[in-house]
Order: sequence, then structure tokens, then C-alpha cells
Amino acid sequence: MYTLPDKEVRKRILEEAKTIAVVGLSANPERTSHMIAKALQQNGYRIIPVNPMLTEPVLGEQPYASLEDIPEAVDIVDVFRRSEYTPEIAKQAVKIKAKVLWLQEGVYNEEAYEYASKHGLTVIMDHCIKVDHALLVKKGAQ
Repeated sequence: MYTLPDKEVRKRILEEAKTIAVVGLSANPERTSHMIAKALQQNGYRIIPVNPMLTEPVLGEQPYASLEDIPEAVDIVDVFRRSEYTPEIAKQAVKIKAKVLWLQEGVYNEEAYEYASKHGLTVIMDHCIKVDHALLVKKGAQ
């Protein structure tokens, strides 16, 4: 049964991470995924867009059709897709040896959680990465 990792674990994840693959990132600046990815980028993270519909760079970064197409290490897989798509994303996150599977607010799937956690990933579900960064990292740095 899933329980949200405590604040200290989430803070450490955000402090140690450098590269975040954003699954479902939209090129539309009005979309939540774009706004959050941009904010993360402005806070020093390398953002890698993952969306098979994207062909042009987004936020200055080359997009990839899937996690498995990314040619470099990824610390966090941040997911902006509907819950039913997350088990496959969890499998890809395990395959690329990501450390964390982070499902954005409103995204929750026990099957994805079970698979990813069984394979050593920390899983955060139904929780906004930008809010946690603001509350746990930025606030703590002041």
C-alpha cells in the first residue's frame, strides 16, 4: 500500500537530483506541465521533454518520444499523463535506471507504484514536484 515518502526524503531527492525527464511535457506555455518544467529549469534542473508528439525543442531542450530514447542518465521521471498510462512509464523508468518516479498531482496508480518500488525506485504519487521544491528546498535555503 502506497504512502507518501516523508518531507526529508522528498527534500533529499530534490537536492540531489540534476536531471528530470518530464513525461507528457507540452510545448504550450499555458499547460501546467510546461509551467512546472520551466520553473524546475529556472531552479537549476536539466529538463528532458518526453512526448512523442513533440518534434521541436521545448524550453531549449531536445524532446524524446519515450524514456528509453534518452541517451543520458535521468534522476527523476516526472509524469504528466493520466493514471492508466503510468504502469508502462514505471517499466520504462526502471529500464533506464531512474532513481525516482514522481507522479504529478491527480496521478495515482498502485500497479505503477508496486512495479517501480519493487525495482528500487522511490515513488511519489499525486504530489506536485514544484510545490515540494518551493516548500522543502527553496524555503529551507532562505
